[in-house]
Amino acid sequence: MRTTGLSRLSPSKMGNPLPGLVKAGRHAPATWILLVLLWGPGLLRGTVLSGHYGAGQAAIVATPSSLPEHWWTIITSVFWERGLASYLVGTLLLLIVGIPAERRLGSRRFLIAGFTAQVAGVVMAIGMVHGIHNLFGDWSTQLSRQSFVGPSAFVFGAALAATTTLGVLWRRRLRLIFFVLLILLALYSGSFPDLVRLGAASVGVFLGPLLFNRAPRVSAPVASRREARVLVALIVAASAVGPVLAGLLPHAVGPLAVLRYLFTNIQTVDPQTLQALCTDPSQVKDCAEAQLQLRAGAGGIFMSILPSVLLLIVADGLRRGRRFAWYAALAIQGGLAILAGSYIVSALVPAVPGSWPSDGLGAVDITAQYHPLSLIVPLLLPVLLVVLLLVTRRLFLVNAPPNTYRTLFLLLLLTAVVLSVIYVLAGLALAQGFTPVPGIPELLADLPDRFLPLGYLLDLSPAFVPQSGAAVILYEGIGITFWIITAVLMLRSFLRPAHNAQGTDVARARAILKATEGSSLSWMTQWNGNSYWFSHSGNSFVAYRVLSGIALALGPPVGPRADLRKTIEEFTHHTTESGWTPCFYSVPGNTKDVTEELGWGSLQVAQETILDLETLSFTGKKFQDIRTALNKATKEGIQAQWVSYPEAPLAIADQIHAISEEWVADKKLPEMGFTLGSLEEVNDSEVRCLLAIDDQHTIHAIASWLPVYRDGTIVGWTLDFMRRRSTGFRSSIEFLIASAALSCKDDGYEFLSLSGAPLARIEATSADTASNGTEQRRAGLDRLLEQLGALLEPVYGFKSLLTFKSKFQPRYEPLFMVYPDAAALPSIANAVGRAYLPKASIRQSLSLAGKIVRLPSKDHSK
Repeated sequence: MRTTGLSRLSPSKMGNPLPGLVKAGRHAPATWILLVLLWGPGLLRGTVLSGHYGAGQAAIVATPSSLPEHWWTIITSVFWERGLASYLVGTLLLLIVGIPAERRLGSRRFLIAGFTAQVAGVVMAIGMVHGIHNLFGDWSTQLSRQSFVGPSAFVFGAALAATTTLGVLWRRRLRLIFFVLLILLALYSGSFPDLVRLGAASVGVFLGPLLFNRAPRVSAPVASRREARVLVALIVAASAVGPVLAGLLPHAVGPLAVLRYLFTNIQTVDPQTLQALCTDPSQVKDCAEAQLQLRAGAGGIFMSILPSVLLLIVADGLRRGRRFAWYAALAIQGGLAILAGSYIVSALVPAVPGSWPSDGLGAVDITAQYHPLSLIVPLLLPVLLVVLLLVTRRLFLVNAPPNTYRTLFLLLLLTAVVLSVIYVLAGLALAQGFTPVPGIPELLADLPDRFLPLGYLLDLSPAFVPQSGAAVILYEGIGITFWIITAVLMLRSFLRPAHNAQGTDVARARAILKATEGSSLSWMTQWNGNSYWFSHSGNSFVAYRVLSGIALALGPPVGPRADLRKTIEEFTHHTTESGWTPCFYSVPGNTKDVTEELGWGSLQVAQETILDLETLSFTGKKFQDIRTALNKATKEGIQAQWVSYPEAPLAIADQIHAISEEWVADKKLPEMGFTLGSLEEVNDSEVRCLLAIDDQHTIHAIASWLPVYRDGTIVGWTLDFMRRRSTGFRSSIEFLIASAALSCKDDGYEFLSLSGAPLARIEATSADTASNGTEQRRAGLDRLLEQLGALLEPVYGFKSLLTFKSKFQPRYEPLFMVYPDAAALPSIANAVGRAYLPKASIRQSLSLAGKIVRLPSKDHSK
């Protein structure tokens, strides 16, 4: 099977986006009217450049005291801004965000959403200012002096309302981006406009469904493993950026702004303070520290925000699921939590002054600026992040290749030694550029300070300070160089290929799989989560996982058919010696026959659907739906293209990922595993993906196919991963399967397996019998499985999937679960459930149970 290339986007399609924006603007009249109303009053009053409104300001801007006297300002403040820069920003917001939102909502809904969100946002912010007075008195005092103008709240409210019209995945992503930004500003900057925008956006989310006559639903987002990693990484990154933001903003007063003292030490010393200190003989030490702080430009700032920089780097590793990044984040947040705990104690115990990291002129008495109770909540943030990391630890199991971090440690140790030597030698050469002039003992004693964050050490007076430019570069550059190298090496370690702890076994199993023979499902034995047992001859293997004391094997043993019985006997002996009960799941009839000879029991758990390609022809009335799908695809310019996901261009891979995540998000239930693959299993160079793609390079659907080997040759392919874009070509899956069948027939393959559907069957088979004297027990469990399949049908659609595959008039082959002891069936059922739903949380399990309980009784009897 050959992978065809994908044509590149033509330059004409990658041109200037401005004409597209203008074209879109033709369908957004309300946005243009708002732009006119935004600029008109300011131009008429001459306040565009100055932003000063004079005596009439109270009747223009919205403030915490606007109600009830100046109630209209909660609406009219939309049409004003503060100075030319703010007018330009407001204009960009309306053009970039407002136009798409209006096109999604329509002009009437756009105006309703925007103004409603604006009014509600201002009212909520005013209520909060008065509500927090007793708890955050200083913050409330600062907020009461601030005001709000501009269209930003209107735009954010309308934009969040417009996300209702998007698919589940992009709706979730855009809301996440908006709220992370707005919450970050509200918690750290904490200005009155920040609160207004956050309130408007919150109202917009609930207003969107109401505008389309739908009830808003409040539910926690259910994400795939990949999206969950991204969410945790984003939270960690936000915790790193927020304190830096508070340190850089001159008037940050938010409830978490106090964390800038914990994470950063961005301080400045004005020349007048420096002169006053240095003319006082009793302030020699403070003078030296102030001189250092004044000279510590970019280097000093970098070192002071080092914890935040490290957390951002670690967040990238968390996004990739790296175990080392999880340990690093836990260590950093744990250290900050301990530091925060000491500050909480110092703030709450009167006998201990609230000493905080130095500002360069002595310790900061933080309790003089903040009420002790207002310090507890923000300083608990690192503790909460430690809890979050511990709860989500199973998301981060990706290991780097062996010796990656040992090599990293040795490189960093060598770098530190080299930089230390450079510092001492260069320091001696530039000794006259320091005050006082240091010798070797002083330079050696100062070395630890060069590699550690500046803010946590300035409470100790430096033995000497740099004066000349070269001395400043040396003094600051050593630490910066070391940590930049550290950051680069850490990022490179996150980009290294993931290491499989069973990599040698996987490679050995894959070699046996290719050289001998298994079943049509045998490629699934290569997936993560399996352990491998090899026969004494080394020619066969069994892929299994131990759950609840059950060694649950996926498919039959892989190896020479003549060794099948001996392999099963050896594996049974191995599991018995280990204290496990063996069970083979989804095996064909020949394996069932062998185990029956050994006295095992069996249950039919699925039906495999097979297309024999030699006689395949989509002709006749029974294939009418298939021919219709092929013909419609041709008319709509949709083609089938083979690709390998690991080698696909970024634009293609990103679309595949988006389609998969949309499908998972729309299910609102845990994604199943075991014999059902996900995007992680598609990421295999030997797995083929068939895309339904149009002439605009938009992917409408994807289907992945697993190779089936026999004696070193691929003889067929097994359907695994199927996803369709919700707004794409409706018959795209039928089109893909039919196209794959025709393509594989032309390439000379024997068959296509459309795989099986768990807990579903089309017809009863004579092979579904028990031969070990447990007919009643087996029959009862068989009926239970049938009822369970009926219960899960509205949730996962196993029966519907099997019925869908019947369109292709396949040959049906039963798949069985075989086991040696019927008494172990309850444990086996538990193991199979855990294998299919390995990542289900308690909330997801309850959601699944709730959906089953709410099903009509008529569905239970199907």
